Amino acid sequence: MLAFMWATEHKSFSAAARANDLSPSAVSKLVTRLENRLAVRLFQRGSRTLSLTEEGRAYFRSAQVVMEAMAEADSLAEAFPARLRGTLRIHTMATFAKHQLIPWLPEFLALYPELSVAIEVAAQYVDQFDRGFDIAIHSGVLPDSSRVARRIGEAHWITCAAPSYLKKRGMPLVPADLLQHDCFHFAFNSPWNIWGYEQEGETTVVPVQPRSTFNQGDLLRSVALSGGGIVRLADFHIGDDLKSGRLIPVLEDFRSTNPQPIYLVYPNRKNLSPRVKAFISALEQRIADYPWSI
Repeated sequence: MLAFMWATEHKSFSAAARANDLSPSAVSKLVTRLENRLAVRLFQRGSRTLSLTEEGRAYFRSAQVVMEAMAEADSLAEAFPARLRGTLRIHTMATFAKHQLIPWLPEFLALYPELSVAIEVAAQYVDQFDRGFDIAIHSGVLPDSSRVARRIGEAHWITCAAPSYLKKRGMPLVPADLLQHDCFHFAFNSPWNIWGYEQEGETTVVPVQPRSTFNQGDLLRSVALSGGGIVRLADFHIGDDLKSGRLIPVLEDFRSTNPQPIYLVYPNRKNLSPRVKAFISALEQRIADYPWSI
């Protein structure tokens, strides 16, 4: 239909082709295919110009209505970002949701009154897109899959404790000193429980024996803030505590130089919904404006 409209406008297959970066034979074949499907001749083909047949003029009037409808549909689609609606479903870590999403979520929702957000949290990444999720945000190594993983930041894991605990028990000076301290980590099998430190150019893993374990990072944060002992948590989780001095980093001279990437995962690259695009843009701007690293 487009080829027919172009040829009608330019009165020539060659001119229509030049205007639309096609070959004259391609335009001619498209029009011929259309004529064969309709079983009518749309053009009288002269040596230099084309003229519409009676059937061609009737088809042109109908095609104009279709093209106007297409243009209207395109204009509506272009307006979607300003009037997002529906539910954006996000799967992420509880601590990331609490400390990096929730603080600015009301402002984001205020921009789009017809949009709602549903957040489901879990400590580790599991592909949930078959359940209707739009986005996942997780850290660490992701399993191989056909999903799109977009790196949006990185997490440095900080060993830290409250000033009250360090005043009582003293500051660990080398990684091995952790074995003499009250330490806490996650209750499930996770790389987050591997307390690795750079020492003389090599990574040393300290086999910490936790006094207690918790299945939520915020519980580890709470026990540390209460002066209970030493924890190891991501800076996106405890960045504000470190900046305020509520938690003090320890063993900074031995901190690992290999941060964990944080990925935003979505099903595929093509035809992202406007609500997904708007959220990704807002999240990346938030991270740029309020970095969590100290």
